[in-house]
Amino acid sequence: MRHLMVLLLLVVAALLTPSAAAAAQDGEAVGGTLRGPDGEPVAGVTIRVERAGQEIATATSGPDGRWRAAVPAPGDYDVTLDTGTLPDALTLREPDAATLRAVTIRPGQQRTVLFPIVSAADPAPGGAPGLPPAPSGPGSAAVLAQLTLAGIKFGAIIAITAIGLSLIFGTTHLINFAHGELVTIGAMAAFFLNAATIGPGWDLIPSALVAIAIGALVGAVLERALWRPLRIRGTGRIQLFIISIGLSLLLRHLLLVIFGSRPRPYTDYVIQRAVVIGPIAITPRDLVITVLSIVVLVAVGLMLLRTRIGKAMRAVSDDRELAEASGVDAARVDLYVWALGGGLAALGGVLFGLSEVVSWDMGFRLLLLMFAAVILGGLGSAFGAMVGGLVVGLIAQLSTAWFPVELQNAWALGLLILVLLVRPQGVFGRAERIG
Repeated sequence: MRHLMVLLLLVVAALLTPSAAAAAQDGEAVGGTLRGPDGEPVAGVTIRVERAGQEIATATSGPDGRWRAAVPAPGDYDVTLDTGTLPDALTLREPDAATLRAVTIRPGQQRTVLFPIVSAADPAPGGAPGLPPAPSGPGSAAVLAQLTLAGIKFGAIIAITAIGLSLIFGTTHLINFAHGELVTIGAMAAFFLNAATIGPGWDLIPSALVAIAIGALVGAVLERALWRPLRIRGTGRIQLFIISIGLSLLLRHLLLVIFGSRPRPYTDYVIQRAVVIGPIAITPRDLVITVLSIVVLVAVGLMLLRTRIGKAMRAVSDDRELAEASGVDAARVDLYVWALGGGLAALGGVLFGLSEVVSWDMGFRLLLLMFAAVILGGLGSAFGAMVGGLVVGLIAQLSTAWFPVELQNAWALGLLILVLLVRPQGVFGRAERIG
């Protein structure tokens, strides 16, 4: 088991390097879409990007309201909308929010920022939407409370996507490297249904439900058409692992061709005013993401504990041969696990895309953290994946209170290494004899 984990981490790290290089080649940028109160694009508006008081880049919104400004490196930037270039009939909803300060851009990230625009005759009062209160210091209680909430949200999304990855390994012993693409497929399916310019323009909620069904269908089809025939032929675990890497590369670049390299947000729930609760500021969108993620985790846990199919999944994961001897149809359980894993991955992709932005490699960027959650909690344990995802998300977000944001994933993986040194089977995993 220990050798399998080491091999997994080495392969993931090696394959993430080209992805990081590709992202660096695309470069970091900040951008967005300007729309008026009637939803129509606002063209000809100038946006400046500054760092330490020095202008770094400028951009002008096009006929579709879109603008993009490339920045030279990751870091924190001030983004300012020149209100003098707005049409006379329009103004910012918050006059003091023309400058978004300390906008963090991670390596390879195409960061989207928002400037809510209203009619000049009726500007809305209040603070800047989506912006928390000014922090009093890197380690202050307000900052830690805000980062803890962000960590719970991020960790719950990781946990939702990692459950299927863990269950698939538990039932079939397959390390599915293409699981990240199931996340991307869910996010993109919802985007194409939600985007009025290229799709039917559905609301995001029905779009997400259809995307979850598509993710479950894709997972079931992969099991029936690819993985089950390979297992019947006696294909070894290492060969299956390599095939999953090839499938991941194939699907990822097909998604790149279909979606394009430019990240794009959903149409709904983009511009919202933050709700301030004590030291914490959170938009209704992020609050719904957090609560819904926790509800889904609880529901999946109850399904595994209380339902017949959930007990069968746990039985096959614990001991496949004993489960089959007890009358459990393991092949059918495998199909249900793949469908459940695909549906949860798609849901996680929709929530991740809503939290940040939809991009062609979003699932692959989340894959290393999914593996960290699964290994931390214990390979094959759905409950371990839940706990591991929450821990990884909290560590990643809380570390930014003292260290650069570029290192947030490094601390989570550092914790993973420490756990593997002390307990190689993970927190909820069982020690196994090899040989």
